[in-house]
Amino acid sequence: MSEKQIILEDIAPVNLYGVNDSKLELIKKRFPKLKIVARGETIKASGEDEELNQLEMVINILIAYYNRFGNLTENAIEQILNGSSKKKSGTNIAEAEEVIVFGNSGLIIKARTENQRKMVDAIASNDMLFAIGPAGTGKTYTAVALAVSALKNKEVKKIILTRPAVEAGENLGFLPGDLKEKLDPYLQPLYDALGDMIAPEKLSYYLENRVIQIAPLAFMRGRTLDNAFVILDEAQNATEGQLKMFLTRMGSSAKFVITGDITQIDLPKHQPSGLPQAIRLLKNVEGIVFVELDGTDVIRHKLVKRIVEEYDQKK
Repeated sequence: MSEKQIILEDIAPVNLYGVNDSKLELIKKRFPKLKIVARGETIKASGEDEELNQLEMVINILIAYYNRFGNLTENAIEQILNGSSKKKSGTNIAEAEEVIVFGNSGLIIKARTENQRKMVDAIASNDMLFAIGPAGTGKTYTAVALAVSALKNKEVKKIILTRPAVEAGENLGFLPGDLKEKLDPYLQPLYDALGDMIAPEKLSYYLENRVIQIAPLAFMRGRTLDNAFVILDEAQNATEGQLKMFLTRMGSSAKFVITGDITQIDLPKHQPSGLPQAIRLLKNVEGIVFVELDGTDVIRHKLVKRIVEEYDQKK
């Protein structure tokens, strides 16, 4: 017998429970073996682990449906519970098994390619993952989704996102503002991904209370990163010394994901990237997994896939 507590973050309780708990009763009937008690924004349930996990999955699907369509009728709930609402809601219980995290406004975030699925599987059974591939393959977005999922499921206490602040054809010193304002443009892709997955008020709270930390790679020196899901993005722009420094920050209860594209190195010519060295040295280390993404994983505009293919042919 296990217990699970589900906190409603993206829906008002009345919209899920219904008047006089009429909608909640439909959910309870779907899970007769579970003891389910709802109080305000908290649902407490006890029973077998498999049933508890399925209940949480169903709750997330119902919330996603409400955020997408603006209502959640008893008929819609029954269809979803019966797994027959694929056409109308865009998902069902079986499909939800592939969902990484439910984002804002009903956005359902899941692995969309085979190599993205490899990332999901790899981090589930390993503590360090290198995701290597060209622009547009979803390696950063998938990594952030995995981090948000781990935080929501209380598998970690914080998320740490970092990037090397390396100039890509522009001079950092000439950008306006203080240090934070100069560095934020380099970190914006991470903010964008988080904005898809966490409600604005909640994201602000997490950032203000350092539950989610976003910082340049240089700021990692001297730290021990524990009880955290840590992502190093654009790792090809980390020097050999910087990447070694980052990898050795790993605490005993941490997950590390390193993403990079070895075809887009912006370091000065006299400074070798640390990513090729790390791939060479660590490829046979147990507990470290490498997933290579390619043009088949590109999920941006269809032209991006063609651009990647053309550049690959000229290597």
